[in-house]
Amino acid sequence: MAESLDENYARGGFGKALAFGRRPALLVIDFVQAYLVKDSPLYAGVEAARDGAVALLGAARAAGIPVLHTNVVYQPGGRDGGVFFRKVPALASFEAGAHPDLAAFAPGLEPIAGETLISKQYASAFFGTSLASTLTALGVDTVLIAGLSTSGCVRASAVDCCQYGFVPVVVRDAVGDRATGPHEANLFDLQAKYAEVIDLATAQRYLASLA
Repeated sequence: MAESLDENYARGGFGKALAFGRRPALLVIDFVQAYLVKDSPLYAGVEAARDGAVALLGAARAAGIPVLHTNVVYQPGGRDGGVFFRKVPALASFEAGAHPDLAAFAPGLEPIAGETLISKQYASAFFGTSLASTLTALGVDTVLIAGLSTSGCVRASAVDCCQYGFVPVVVRDAVGDRATGPHEANLFDLQAKYAEVIDLATAQRYLASLA
């Protein structure tokens, strides 16, 4: 009988559970209208993930943990986006001032006073930004991750989160992608190698336990 994928990974020693810390933060990655407006080149059909992210954000605010948001912003022409900007022409949606309707945060996911906004040019929220330093200064040990897209900026950020020494916790109901295959494949791989992948209810129980 052929070995299943789960059996193959278990035999290789992948998938060990990471313990959550007691000083978490929430990172909401690029949850902007470009992925939700149907005539946008980046529309991804991630309305369910938006609803999950809104619920997660509410729980994080109720728990009083640090909340950080990211967005993508390029100078006109995209020179500061380098190869990434050339590889994905739809990123022109995020040239400063060009499409404010698409660059706007999704309703219910707007940063509020006291929350940190980090603007980036590349996939990982850590690359070329102050994110790692900010988390360290806050004493954070665990990062709950919501946002878009699972196979792109969420994955890149979760891998870097692990590499910077924070426990990445990807909330599957609060992340999304334009297709089910890449979404599920990347969640599987993140759980196997880099992060914990949990559902919204588990995240909410964890946040409630901090009180």
